[in-house]
Amino acid sequence: MSTNERMQTVPEAEIVAARAGDNLKAKDAGELVRVRGLIKHFPVAGSDDVVRAVDGVTFEILQGDTLGLVGESGCGKSTVGRVLLRLIEPTRGEIYFGDRNITTLRGKALRELRGEMQIIFQDPYASLNPRIRVREIIAEPLVIHNIGNKQEQRERVADLMRKVGLDPDYMNRYPHEFSGGQRQRIGIARALALNPKLIVADEPVSALDVSVQAQVVNLLDDLQKEFGLTYLFISHGLAIVEHISTRVAVMYLGRIVEVASAADLYAQPLHPYTRALLSAIPVPDPKRKRKRIVLKGDVPTPINPPSGCRFHTRCPEAISDCARIDPDLREVAPGHTVACIRVPGWAEAPTSA
Repeated sequence: MSTNERMQTVPEAEIVAARAGDNLKAKDAGELVRVRGLIKHFPVAGSDDVVRAVDGVTFEILQGDTLGLVGESGCGKSTVGRVLLRLIEPTRGEIYFGDRNITTLRGKALRELRGEMQIIFQDPYASLNPRIRVREIIAEPLVIHNIGNKQEQRERVADLMRKVGLDPDYMNRYPHEFSGGQRQRIGIARALALNPKLIVADEPVSALDVSVQAQVVNLLDDLQKEFGLTYLFISHGLAIVEHISTRVAVMYLGRIVEVASAADLYAQPLHPYTRALLSAIPVPDPKRKRKRIVLKGDVPTPINPPSGCRFHTRCPEAISDCARIDPDLREVAPGHTVACIRVPGWAEAPTSA
């Protein structure tokens, strides 16, 4: 019996239970996603130059965890998420989902993988088709993968709407009849339709009001616990990333410069760029002051990045060697990797690969 036939005949509770069993096996194995040397270059029209959007990225995501991916706009965060899902093709590198190298998948094999990897887009206004009803939007993955008949799909849509905090009676409405927060809940329901293992959340709350942001983040947290989901949570809002993430990776100009558990990264950031980002987080207490680290200059162009460490042109701690040595990620403390020759112990630490 095919996967589609089984999902049409087996109750949803059993599907979720089966997927949960898969998650437990993957948890024992450790990593759900493993990325090695990922590169994505975009050609520049009328030139031999390329935009080095992602330029040698390596990381892992453990089953059931949330990896927060942070950095300034234009650093390559969203490109990493889209390449990971094969929405755009990598230039080089390997992406393993479980034990499969998904960069080699084509045709039917790639199509079947789509059910296990989904995305929540940044803009809840642009990511929903304004010409079709909400029930059609949420049911679209089920239709594409030929799961269930129309009645079963309708029941699945109603259940998903309840899970994300929406009234199923509204399924016949159009997207413009919902608020921004409600639209993002619709996008989350659509991402959940196929019971995926991995969800890439690409700036899912940046377009929402602060109070609504908290509601959506709490919803994502609850759904993760209920379904055993694994998240790649992309954001430039470091306060939100601290709340939802298990581990955090910091990107700068196409490279990851630091990875650590959320607790360690926020308590003891090692890379100068990470410290600068954290110093910019607003403090809710007006009587409490935080020393702001102001970076000099602009972010260099990814078409012609600086030699050596890409951050050295703006780094307040740079020395002459920083322009010459291109530092790789090294584990300087258990579970804490950094790419900076100025960090004590970096030169003696093993390469993280």
